[in-house]
Amino acid sequence: MTKFLVSFPANAMNVAAEDIAAVSAASRAVIREAKAAGIYVFGGGINSDVASTMVAADGSCTSETYPQTTQFDGGFCVLDLPSRAEAVQWAARLAAACRCQQELREFYFDPES
Repeated sequence: MTKFLVSFPANAMNVAAEDIAAVSAASRAVIREAKAAGIYVFGGGINSDVASTMVAADGSCTSETYPQTTQFDGGFCVLDLPSRAEAVQWAARLAAACRCQQELREFYFDPES
């Protein structure tokens, strides 16, 4: 089994206010199905109301981020699946539910994790 990250940036979800409840219900239904299938690892959304903190090896903290992650927001889930083809199918189901494209990435297997 391989773990896949399915995600989207917040600005990709261009949904009218009156449709948010339907989108939430549809996406939660897909997640419930993934849980029932035993493939759901975890998921959530980045809280964009809380600033990121850069933590150094000595424990010191600064209010900054890597330049390439300044737009890191939105929602994600991690699914444990037997193939990329099945990951594409689940990502497509989430895309339909969320009404926006989903980015699919494969985690590198680390035997220590």
